[in-house]
Amino acid sequence: MDLTTVHEGAQKRKLKRRVGRGVGSGQGKTAGRGHKGQYSSAGARLPGITFIGGQTPLFRRIPKRGFTNGQFLTKFNVVNIGDIDALFNEGEVVDADSLRKKGLAKKSLAGVRILGQGEVTKKLVISANFFSASAKQKIEEKGGTITLIAPPKKPVKNKMKPRPAKVK
Repeated sequence: MDLTTVHEGAQKRKLKRRVGRGVGSGQGKTAGRGHKGQYSSAGARLPGITFIGGQTPLFRRIPKRGFTNGQFLTKFNVVNIGDIDALFNEGEVVDADSLRKKGLAKKSLAGVRILGQGEVTKKLVISANFFSASAKQKIEEKGGTITLIAPPKKPVKNKMKPRPAKVK
């Protein structure tokens, strides 16, 4: 036997099973669906992954407690001060656009959060949505300036109309 002839005659792709093509095909008449029953007809759907044979599914039996705030959270690009110091020159303005261009804040999230990991060796002008206490301290020690971007104002929801004043 030779390694060059190992795969000779073997098909690369398995052919699709052709069901319901007569008795001689081996998959004729009932086409592998058996006789009668719920799933023998064409429109019947097989049960989903959570179906446990008629009893209450597990996710409905387990008690539910509390809720998560995940859908309401605003997510920010997190950037460390050491990474900013490595990529930006002295006196350069650091904001969301410049961070995106340098590849530090790639995702299009609600804004930028600056953390204090790493060292600052240059005087930088940084504007972001949030600063950690250590990041503020390190930037200001080197003579840099911080600009906080104000969050958007929350909409006022007055669901009840004011009552008319009583006439005496």
